[in-house]
Amino acid sequence: MNASKKRVARTRRQKRIRKHVRGTATRPRLSVYRSNTNIYAQLIDDVDGRTLAAASSLEADVAKGDDGKVGVAKQVGTLVAQRAKDAGITTCVFDRGGNRYAGRVAALAEGAREAGLEF
Repeated sequence: MNASKKRVARTRRQKRIRKHVRGTATRPRLSVYRSNTNIYAQLIDDVDGRTLAAASSLEADVAKGDDGKVGVAKQVGTLVAQRAKDAGITTCVFDRGGNRYAGRVAALAEGAREAGLEF
């Protein structure tokens, strides 16, 4: 499967997921974007169109350890959950962004859950 077909398929999955997942101020959407090298997470209030908390693997707080990209993704999940707690957010809905719930996406969700964020 070439790159353009993969991109189209991912966009189709993303739109299908977003039909059902909406974020509010009390229960924002935890949106995950995964590139080849980095991973990003945002808590988004779709009603107001605001980002309430965010974290990424590019930040200095995230250490590149022996666990590789999966370990980094777990740290990003923990970091976004801590920032959500600081903003007064305890629950959210998970938006995997058209990616499979495996590997780095699952590790980010696991890190956020361990840090106290409820899905």
